[in-house]
Amino acid sequence: MDKIKIIGGKPLFGKVYISGAKNTALPIICASLLTEEPVTVKNIPFLSDIKSLNNLLLQIGSQIEEKTEELNGHLTRTITYHTPQATSLVAPYDYVRKMRASYYVLGPLLARYGHVELSLPGGCAIGARPMDIHLSSLEQMGANIEIKNGYVVADIKGRLQGAHISFHSASVGATCNILMAAALAEGTTVIENAAKEPEIADLIDILNKMGAHIEGANTSTLTINGVEKLHGITHTIINDRIEAGSYAVAAAITKGRLELINANAEYLQTPLSILRKMGVKIEMTDSGFIVDAQNCTLQGHDVYTDYYPGFPTDLQAQFMALMCVSEGAAMITESIWENRFMHVPELMRMGANINVHGHASAIVRGVKKLSGAPVMSTDLRASFALILAGLAAEGETVVNRVYHLDRGYETLEEKFKAVGADIERIKESD
Repeated sequence: MDKIKIIGGKPLFGKVYISGAKNTALPIICASLLTEEPVTVKNIPFLSDIKSLNNLLLQIGSQIEEKTEELNGHLTRTITYHTPQATSLVAPYDYVRKMRASYYVLGPLLARYGHVELSLPGGCAIGARPMDIHLSSLEQMGANIEIKNGYVVADIKGRLQGAHISFHSASVGATCNILMAAALAEGTTVIENAAKEPEIADLIDILNKMGAHIEGANTSTLTINGVEKLHGITHTIINDRIEAGSYAVAAAITKGRLELINANAEYLQTPLSILRKMGVKIEMTDSGFIVDAQNCTLQGHDVYTDYYPGFPTDLQAQFMALMCVSEGAAMITESIWENRFMHVPELMRMGANINVHGHASAIVRGVKKLSGAPVMSTDLRASFALILAGLAAEGETVVNRVYHLDRGYETLEEKFKAVGADIERIKESD
């Protein structure tokens, strides 16, 4: 497995281009299954999760055509998905185990074809993330669902039926899946306690462009009036707020100054507010925002993860790394996923002072410096946290099992090198 070696202690200066949002691209790619016409998606990032999902769609029978284009002065990927007729309604284990978001094919295939067989998904080991909301919601819409030999087998006679559905938690995945299923359902579907993330609004945007009738974007109540057929379109996805937040922390933890191009500060109001309270300067620009921590004395600040517009769970590990080198103590509370403190032992190997209380909270007391060490990645966002710690540490840090990073961060080493980081990937064969 590849490793990443970092020599820390260098402030980062320059510009970082923020790529298209992974968490938008994945459901939007699956939305292409809802129509027999071509759907062209622009600004798709070069990530292993995208590759895995593309391979699954090829197995289902989609035709995929890729090309590289220039968007705002940077090379991005445009992919056209065309599924005139599915050749398979099975999402096999060998495909789904690599990426949990493969479950986004469930709603579209069931709505369009009336049958789907989906292997129970895998993904990052950050706690049990059950599909109960997805399945119970589809059952309320008339689907017959069974679990057989590790597969979800779902059937419907005729079309799915509109229903009034209330989620017990604001699940992003379930909101996406039921939105796509309800777009082709008969009648009206209302989703209460829906997720409000920007990625949801982008999915609603593309579905409406395809001919769906969805109201309530950016609110917790979504109303979907089902239609019989959707058509193809071209859509440019939003940029990745989690990537932008991650590089914002990189500027802060190295006491540098980074301009984040194509970053949307509106999507990061809570994390940026915390950075400001810690002493970091945030300046808006025409194309994004600047994070300036030069000559800054970082002050620790509590973090409580919550559903959007609260603090995103996908930035918790990165901010914990930042608190490790900030003055004072900070309480990190994780309210979304269990088992999402697996990066703590690795940060402590580098000299961090962290005490975990149960599964949901940790006290981080800042230290004057971290020391480079060999560490092990456990999941996608924790991997970036270890990169951040390595950038701030004295000496050499080697981060192992970095395949996690390739799932969610495009050309990470190149972006960091361009702003002054001493970082390199060590290939398995090296």
